[in-house]
Amino acid sequence: MKPLPLSFYARPALEVARDLLGTLLVVDGAKGRRVARIVEVEAYLGEHDLAAHSSKGRTPRTEVMFGPAGRSYVYLIYGMHHCFNVVTDAPGVAAAVLVRGVEPVEGIPPGERTDGPGKLCRVLGLNLNHNNLPLDSDGLHLLPGTPVPDARVERGPRIGVEYAGAWAAEPFRLWDRDSGHVSRFVSRRPRRRP
Repeated sequence: MKPLPLSFYARPALEVARDLLGTLLVVDGAKGRRVARIVEVEAYLGEHDLAAHSSKGRTPRTEVMFGPAGRSYVYLIYGMHHCFNVVTDAPGVAAAVLVRGVEPVEGIPPGERTDGPGKLCRVLGLNLNHNNLPLDSDGLHLLPGTPVPDARVERGPRIGVEYAGAWAAEPFRLWDRDSGHVSRFVSRRPRRRP
């Protein structure tokens, strides 16, 4: 199977986010070949989106977000967790999609947690060495998978960006509701009242 073409990413972040659900993230590195199915993402729309890192303008950290599309944006949070994003849209827009949750497919030891951006990066071996790589490279790429039907796609507010005011409440987080590998899994069962 061939990696997704870089043109796949050269679209608005929300479109790419929706189409990433069900694709396969492949990392060939020190931990061997690891493959995981993307089941949860968050879209960041560019400099005008106050939850996006690019809202502070161009910095050495955010330079990759300004394009071209189809590159990886990996950063460190809290000094210990890596987060993996794909850069989207046209050059200069500074948009990206954060991968929040994946399902193990190949090469991932049983019992490993992949229901959160830091967890999945640790398990897949993604780190700052993977920043600003083309997403069709041998060591890091995405493959077409089995698309998630619209009926299974849930949308809600992004996580951990409360500082962004109204932007935090935008329904730019998308996930496969049937997956148990979603961060802060949302149960569809009604809560029992005490």
